[in-house]
Amino acid sequence: MYAYHGRFLKVDLGTRTTEDMSLSEDDLKKYIGGATLAAGLIYDHVKEGMDPLAPESPLVFATGPFTGSSVPMVSRYAVCGISPVTGLWGEATSGGVFPFRIKGSGYDGYFITGRADAPVYLYVNNGSAEIKDASKLWGKDSYETQEAIKNELGEDSISIACIGSAGEKGLKYAGVMNDEGRAAGRCGMGTLMGSKNLKAVAAAGRMRPESADPNRVRELSKEAAATIRGNFMSVAYREYGTMLYMDMAMTLGDAPAKYYTQSVFEAEKVTGQALRQAYTVDNYACRGCPIGCGRVVKNFKPDLKKVDGPEYETVGAFGPLCMNYDFETIIQANHTCNLHGLDTISTGVSIAYAMYLYDQGVLTKDNAGMEIKWGDGEAILKLLDMVVNQEGIGRIISQGTLAMAREYGRDEGEAAQVKGLEIPMHDGRAFHGLAISYATGPRGACHLKGDYYNVELGGPVMELDILPGDRTDSAGKAEPAAKFQSYKDLFDALTLCKFASLSATQLSQILSALTGWEVSPLDLLAAGDRSINLKRAISNKLGLTREGDKLPKIVLQAYTDGNVPDQVPDMELLLKDYYDYRQWDWETGKPTKEKLIELGLDHVAEDIY
Repeated sequence: MYAYHGRFLKVDLGTRTTEDMSLSEDDLKKYIGGATLAAGLIYDHVKEGMDPLAPESPLVFATGPFTGSSVPMVSRYAVCGISPVTGLWGEATSGGVFPFRIKGSGYDGYFITGRADAPVYLYVNNGSAEIKDASKLWGKDSYETQEAIKNELGEDSISIACIGSAGEKGLKYAGVMNDEGRAAGRCGMGTLMGSKNLKAVAAAGRMRPESADPNRVRELSKEAAATIRGNFMSVAYREYGTMLYMDMAMTLGDAPAKYYTQSVFEAEKVTGQALRQAYTVDNYACRGCPIGCGRVVKNFKPDLKKVDGPEYETVGAFGPLCMNYDFETIIQANHTCNLHGLDTISTGVSIAYAMYLYDQGVLTKDNAGMEIKWGDGEAILKLLDMVVNQEGIGRIISQGTLAMAREYGRDEGEAAQVKGLEIPMHDGRAFHGLAISYATGPRGACHLKGDYYNVELGGPVMELDILPGDRTDSAGKAEPAAKFQSYKDLFDALTLCKFASLSATQLSQILSALTGWEVSPLDLLAAGDRSINLKRAISNKLGLTREGDKLPKIVLQAYTDGNVPDQVPDMELLLKDYYDYRQWDWETGKPTKEKLIELGLDHVAEDIY
């Protein structure tokens, strides 16, 4: 077996025992790795009505066949389980060095169940594992935790993923932090981790699996690096990070402001260029990345000389969505979320909703305990502290927009979420292919599981016939959007950064050289289809029906400003076309039995039918 160790570490925190769990080559061919392999391993553990925070609920850290190789931009991992945010399938991904350390530890990933009777952390190094006491770490922030574990173990080549106080306290949308400020933020995987009394996972080692054709892998890696370096967007990401898109997004109507009710705002104040003008900014790159889109702000405050810089999503959530253009409070909000391990998207959207409710007169100074006016950066930071400390109105904000709407007797269509997961800083009114991706995505509203704006802006996948069109026309958009959704889902199986500008042909050639399998671009699409349908079946088992495949009213109201007035996606048309292409049953929302069998998911077909 090439490109894999062929085993996971199986951990029972309740009994504090570990054992090796073998992986068959047939399963690896079927599920590839990363989030898809995690779904394959989790599937049989999922029961109807399952509590995501029950001890038996699995938590999986997974890498893929690309991880640890010489291919650029492959230091990614997925952390997966049943989402405390949605109650359905959940996954989050992150980069840094930690993914390489997982692979170097001698395993393709870790499968964790049970709940420890006291705080612990998992230490895996060169094929051996220990469950160690973390009592002294409980209560430390994510940066302190990583530093304390490194000092305790005295191991230089070690990387750590951990939770902060948000995961310890069970805040619904807590994330997992690694390599200082890298975040696997979405779906509440840090909440799931905290429910197991698992403070951290530390990985080290130099055990790397062999490639089937090392010379070919080296050749393809050089070609891939040249392709990435020569791509215009790679140059732009290196200079300005993901915030390079902010002013273009505003022009296109793709950057929501004022809690999804406005599309025109002072974008020039919150761009990558503006950040560089206001602060000294360095780049951060994940292991093996020639771009370095991450930001490090070096002269932020006298008592905080260096912080991890905010990304586009974070700036959008704490900035225009709240009508806030003060970079200092945006950077501070990002840093606070990193310290405590909070998803910046869900946190920012929920705070923006509080501002919206205050503007509507639902929240007042008396019942909120403070003024919550648009653009008040200090109010944002105060609300964020209240979320972290579970004080006052912070308790309900920490439950997300859907819980907030229910608490205050509002129409649930006012909550900016899909299946409970808050909507990111891209807008389906600007790209109708994105609208259907949000409504049907495997983890809820997700701009990465089908970032269709990239197709419409000139990023086709020629081999799979995914081509740009009229971005605000719903007709004929569902099929290419579904294909692209499958294709990008595959990136989290390989695992590969979404910013890697490689063609489907290059990816199939690399996978073939690494594993020795014969893989074509169409095989990649089939693997992505299998992944989407497997995750869908997990959510179906947990209660998902077609009724969950919808966008809230707040993002289906036509803008009155900007470049996309009246261009609202036709969700009924999009959904019907999508279901027809996917071969999903319109009555139940399940993949048809025939489709599951076609994808080699016979056991799933027997189970859900």
